[in-house]
Amino acid sequence: MDYSNRLKKLPNQFFASLVGKVNHAIAEGRDIINLGQGNPDQPTPNHKALQMAVEDPQTHKYSPFRGLFELKKAASYFYKRQFNVDIDPETEVSILFGAKAGLVELPFCLLNDGDLMLLPDPGYPDYLSGAALANVNYQTFPLKKENKFLPDYNAIPVEQKQAAKLMYLNYPNNPTGATANHDFFKETVDFASKNQITIVHDFAYGAIGFDGKRPISFLEIKGAKKVGVEMYTLSKTYNMAGWRVGFAVGNPIVIEALNLLHDHMYVSLFPAIQQSAITALTNDQKCVEKLVNMYELRRNSFIHACLEIGWKVDSPAGSFFAWLPVPEGYTSEEFADYLLDKANVAVAPGIGFGKNGEGFVRVGLLEDTDRLVEAVKRIGKLGIFL
Repeated sequence: MDYSNRLKKLPNQFFASLVGKVNHAIAEGRDIINLGQGNPDQPTPNHKALQMAVEDPQTHKYSPFRGLFELKKAASYFYKRQFNVDIDPETEVSILFGAKAGLVELPFCLLNDGDLMLLPDPGYPDYLSGAALANVNYQTFPLKKENKFLPDYNAIPVEQKQAAKLMYLNYPNNPTGATANHDFFKETVDFASKNQITIVHDFAYGAIGFDGKRPISFLEIKGAKKVGVEMYTLSKTYNMAGWRVGFAVGNPIVIEALNLLHDHMYVSLFPAIQQSAITALTNDQKCVEKLVNMYELRRNSFIHACLEIGWKVDSPAGSFFAWLPVPEGYTSEEFADYLLDKANVAVAPGIGFGKNGEGFVRVGLLEDTDRLVEAVKRIGKLGIFL
């Protein structure tokens, strides 16, 4: 027996190595402050909705193939309330097993063998998994600090613009914490229309914006639904990462393609989880406001502590990540290893997000404020930034 060629083409899981290093350090009895993860640390609000749903025998039957229509209506209601975007629950919503599933599946739905897709660098590593499994080609476009970690569409080679059929974006951004504005998304719609490229906006951190600025949905821009879709997950907004529930909204052709694939792969999500997702999307959003305020407090305390030790860092505008420059003399992986070995602090090396991630490390603001500040103090004692 042997693996298929598709499985053989899958990229190495870079962060499996990081997890192994952290677990080894913990097994040695060391007090590791793990800032390398992207897993929300807070409990799920309103989790009793799941308990109540599970007690209903009807929720233990098969769900409709394409999910509960009530959940699609809840997603439509959510988008209208949060972003003033009209979504047709009949034709413009696809229920997902978490946004990651949709992001990995979409190349299967829209591309043929050898077709080209464009991906951000640095970017979420699992975008590459979709390209490999669908047997398609990809090129990356750089996200650079001098351009506020936004792509420069004019710098993309003409031959790539002409050949590409699919492009992924992600704001608020993982790993950089950058956000996008209306002008950028309008430019994106114009770029996609001119070059006949389908846009997929990964909106995983769509609830998490700081300094009083709400993250912008790609679909708020006129004409966006003609050129693409947006993926939303409940993982970050409601701390439901392990529940694996999300949805795609937007262009009806893309939505139908996802639904058709799901018809052949799944019988949709456990209905009790869908019922809980309805509760999350339609209830008041005070729990979300509280969560964002907590992340902003953590961000402020962490960034302030970094500046105090002489680490010249920028403050993220959104997400729950900070993107920090590596001091001279280190690669991102060498610096991450050094912090783990000498300070008992784990961070994610930027190279794991693409070659343009070199020179940075990613920190997750997923420990309480005291632990975040303690991590910086430990790093400060190493004397690197003096």
